[in-house]
Amino acid sequence: MKHALVLLACALAGLAPLAACDSEPNVDARNASVEEVAEQVADAAGSDSFVRPGKWQSRVQIEQFELPGAPPEAKDAMRRLHERVQVHQSCLTPENAKRPKEDFFAGENKNCRYDRFTMGDGKIDAVMKCTGGGMAQTMAMQGSYSPDAYQMRMSMKADAGAGPPGGMTMTMRVDAKRVGECDSKKD
Repeated sequence: MKHALVLLACALAGLAPLAACDSEPNVDARNASVEEVAEQVADAAGSDSFVRPGKWQSRVQIEQFELPGAPPEAKDAMRRLHERVQVHQSCLTPENAKRPKEDFFAGENKNCRYDRFTMGDGKIDAVMKCTGGGMAQTMAMQGSYSPDAYQMRMSMKADAGAGPPGGMTMTMRVDAKRVGECDSKKD
């Protein structure tokens, strides 16, 4: 379960660089590696940035979490996590805004591949499958974006494999916005 949450958090980190300008550029990838998608996103941006560099704040709310077969303590802990909103801040440098690295899209997990990744006209729709730690995970992301903000709904399903009986499912919402310039002393 911890591995699945880390993967989802890494996927979230990759969304900040996707907030593009108006209706251009467009990316449409099928059965593509994380590296291929990162390259297409970078190529589509050309010499411009998809987003405005700076300090970004994201608010993450878990909407649903199911872990069949888990002990009651684990279910209580997840219920408490479900009830609170997590707020994160990060600094997006001009270099990363222009050419995001592939680890922005899937963290350090090299066992991920996109079934589809489309982005354009202010919308994003992606499905990524990952394997590792004895589990197979499918993450779906849909939302809208602009140069200074994005809203995303994500779902994840982890097959049981070596994990808990019955696997795990989760849906979450992310609202992110650019909140100013990076503070080089803190970011």
